[in-house]
Amino acid sequence: MKLDVLHTLPGLVAAALVGRDGLALETVGEGGEALAAELAALRDSAERVGRRLGGGAVSRFALTGEQIEILALTAGDYVLGAALARGVDTRPAQQQLAQLIQELTLPEGADD
Repeated sequence: MKLDVLHTLPGLVAAALVGRDGLALETVGEGGEALAAELAALRDSAERVGRRLGGGAVSRFALTGEQIEILALTAGDYVLGAALARGVDTRPAQQQLAQLIQELTLPEGADD
């Protein structure tokens, strides 16, 4: 499974890969399904704001709460996000998410 590599991220609470239709394609962690549903809704909201402000397509968004930080990347029909414990260095997660989303959106055979 594509998201298995995320298990090694420090502080990972949940992760999800969501398609354009809002359905979870893959999840990690107990909160993975809930994260997937919210990522789909957040993408729609972020895209609406981007259109209204003339900001173009949304490629990344992040939220910080009292206990968790959510990082999400979008590309093509996908949203890929991870929820991490607050206070954890998010750079490894950002790098891993960026690598995964790129792999998902590369044309077949382009990474050979």
